[in-house]
Amino acid sequence: MTRRLRLSSAFLAALTIGGAAALAQTPVKPPRAVIELFTSQGCSSCPAADALFVELAKDPSLIALTMPVTYWDYLGWKDTLGQDVFSKRQKYYAKGRGDGQIYTPQAVINGASHMVGSDKALIERSLKDHASSALPISVTLSEASGHLSIKLDPTGAGSERAGGIWLVPISRLVTVPIERGENKGKSVTYANVVRGIVKIGEWAGAATTMSVPLATTQLPNADSYVVLIQGEQPNRVILGAARSPH
Repeated sequence: MTRRLRLSSAFLAALTIGGAAALAQTPVKPPRAVIELFTSQGCSSCPAADALFVELAKDPSLIALTMPVTYWDYLGWKDTLGQDVFSKRQKYYAKGRGDGQIYTPQAVINGASHMVGSDKALIERSLKDHASSALPISVTLSEASGHLSIKLDPTGAGSERAGGIWLVPISRLVTVPIERGENKGKSVTYANVVRGIVKIGEWAGAATTMSVPLATTQLPNADSYVVLIQGEQPNRVILGAARSPH
């Protein structure tokens, strides 16, 4: 069954990242939506959602991110991909929406609407609803001379809102054999597993370009990255996003 956790208090989330450089590439097409999956290796209802997100991650018009949480670790298996920062992020979303809904598997689209992460039909309907209004900030990424250039352009309503610029290193595919707990004996594959989240700048509402060293785009085990522009509290909606150009 879907596992739920009650909302508690205020939270902070940030990680420090480092790594290696990559080669320059051309920008990619903007996504129609960002969808995050809050999941746990200790949750018996999560593997179906994990498998669905492997399929969603193949859609080039979506940015699908897996955020393994830690609050079910006590059930008998410590999530090997889980980080407290993802648990806190999920709680921030629940606090911003005001509904206190924290559970696994939970899918969150554009930092706004949420639903059970294995409900394919509802996810597809919600993605169609979000597609009717594009993300208000266009994000273009390019790599050259050891630096990542991030170009931001307001394109629609909501782009005047302040927001943070976040760098999110990911592992495209990870398979984990689970030895104990509710999923004992299963091997589960995860897509676009987030390895860290770090704030690298601020969006003030105007067109701008910023640059960061490419060495900051990767963590150990990360083979790609995403850049998110996200509103500040209390409404942490996604304002813009782009995936690595390689």
